[in-house]
Amino acid sequence: MTPTQIISLAMTALLIFWAVGAYNRLVRLTNTIANAFGHIDVQLKRRYDLVPKLVEACKKYLNHERETMEAVISARNQAKAACDGVRSRPTSALAVTTLTAAEQALTSSLGSLFAFNEALPELKADQTIRDFCEELTSLDNQVTFARQAFNDAVLDFNDAQGQFPAVLIAKLFSFAPSAMLQAAEVAE
Repeated sequence: MTPTQIISLAMTALLIFWAVGAYNRLVRLTNTIANAFGHIDVQLKRRYDLVPKLVEACKKYLNHERETMEAVISARNQAKAACDGVRSRPTSALAVTTLTAAEQALTSSLGSLFAFNEALPELKADQTIRDFCEELTSLDNQVTFARQAFNDAVLDFNDAQGQFPAVLIAKLFSFAPSAMLQAAEVAE
């Protein structure tokens, strides 16, 4: 074997090892995103299970506000479906963006329900409703911390798959940038 052939073979081996390493890093970062979303998912499932209980507890006080309660349940169902979409594709920017929008709608509809809670003294005095509201607040705080870990994982992934020369492997194996999960804000 000539020195040129040895150098060519060494360069080819080096290129293959680099490509495998870059691919494995992208897979590891994808799995980190999935794991981080798993922490969000646990809290969102608890939230989605709590919303119908809160609506049911409010029904005896808000019979005349059926539309508001139906809007809350509808928004909850849409958010739950969007969450399922992210669970199956945690790096999909479209799925994450859809979840952000659905969570915004749920937060907004819950805001309407909470407005009635503040306006009606008998609703505000109900211990069960207060407990549900406190638990929702606690869950929202836990989601906030989990969302930060998710967004950090997304940032690491997006940085890794966007840097040259790893971008070549990302394009070759269809690794696309992911989206960060935005906080749902209530319009005032």
